[in-house]
Amino acid sequence: MPGKERGSGLSGGESLGEHAALLEDYRRHLSFERSLSPNTCASYSGDVAGFLAHCAKTGLSPDKAQPQDLDSYLWGIKRTTKLGPASLFRKMESLRSLYKFLAAEGRLKEDPTRFFKAPHMPHRIPEFLTGAEMQKLLSFPPQNFAELRTSAAIELFYATGIRISELINLRLESVNFDSGWILVYGKGGKERAVPMHEAAVKKLKIYLSLREKNFSGKETAAELFVNRSGGKISRMQLWKDIQKLGLAAGISRPLHPHLFRHTFASHLLQGGADLRSLQEMLGHASVNTTQIYTHVEKSGLKQAHTKAHPRA
Repeated sequence: MPGKERGSGLSGGESLGEHAALLEDYRRHLSFERSLSPNTCASYSGDVAGFLAHCAKTGLSPDKAQPQDLDSYLWGIKRTTKLGPASLFRKMESLRSLYKFLAAEGRLKEDPTRFFKAPHMPHRIPEFLTGAEMQKLLSFPPQNFAELRTSAAIELFYATGIRISELINLRLESVNFDSGWILVYGKGGKERAVPMHEAAVKKLKIYLSLREKNFSGKETAAELFVNRSGGKISRMQLWKDIQKLGLAAGISRPLHPHLFRHTFASHLLQGGADLRSLQEMLGHASVNTTQIYTHVEKSGLKQAHTKAHPRA
């Protein structure tokens, strides 16, 4: 029987029973057929493990569940765990994904998630760094290889808006220094080309020069960013390095990699980029996701009105 999953809601005494094999099939589907990231696979399979444990406990057969059974299950965990709208929505999406898988496998007559309605999600404005804060970070003089590597990573984050998973998996051959483009593989293994400016190219070249000097004659990973042993840098190590560099550069607020993605998008819209281009660069499947950044345009509406209106 599989062990406890992160985010599954399983306690040590709960069992999946006869549904353990279904969970393994679903995991393989997420990982190999849908090519989702390890984090997404862990989240979805964890949610589904919790649901299958509920089925085992109550005697409910997953392939015979009705819409009211799922409503009752979701309402129960919402009431007992006080889930917020975002967490509840993810659990709903996990169940929807499970039943799409079962339908594709021919193990389902009717999808019980067909009546799902997303919970009301509060409108959240993404947090982003100011231009002055970014300047502080990018102008901070690195004192060693680790700081130069971190500075180069921040420069690339800010230049392209890529996710941390995309950055740590970025390989050397996927960076075109001459034309200023990188080739990244996003969610679901989707490939996209993203432009980067000359400042990022320059910083990366400096980093690579020191990387070659440090690891001359040694075997190193194929990825662009490597740890002190020459292997692929981990997500956690880069996160810690970014926080450390931020403190050294005098940035008071906590830093995390996704903050640079928000900053990239917000600053591009401030600079006049159109939403469709931004959607393509960020790798969003829908422009609706990209629209969370339109708060930037609204924040400058008064200034734009005053500047452009003939009677202003």
